[in-house]
Amino acid sequence: MAAKYSGSCLCGHVKFEIEGEFEHFFLCHCSYCQKDTGSAHAANLFSTKAKLTWISGEGSVSTFKLPSTRHHKSFCSRCGSALPNLQMNGALVVVPAGSLDTKVAIAPDAHIFCHSRADWDVDLEQRPQLPGSPTG
Repeated sequence: MAAKYSGSCLCGHVKFEIEGEFEHFFLCHCSYCQKDTGSAHAANLFSTKAKLTWISGEGSVSTFKLPSTRHHKSFCSRCGSALPNLQMNGALVVVPAGSLDTKVAIAPDAHIFCHSRADWDVDLEQRPQLPGSPTG
């Protein structure tokens, strides 16, 4: 029986399922991923075998393809949350790890495009780790 994962956007309007295993999990530090996440990197899962099924809200899924690149970003048009998409003519499912509501058993394979890494993205594990907001 194939693994099954569920996910959703922040507002909950878009819901999806992924059936099948992920083959790779990369933390991408390219400048495109920094821009579209607003953070140090994107965390994406990749599969050439899994199937993406939209449970609800498929009409609210928008996809931006950066011209002259292979960079795609799908997102909820209501709340802006990153969502899965199909790439390479549907042969590759790309799933933002944070969009999943179920746990994934695999750990990231690697940090990629580190030549573009944000200059402030160093030794972050040494920073204080708080259980919640710094304001309580």
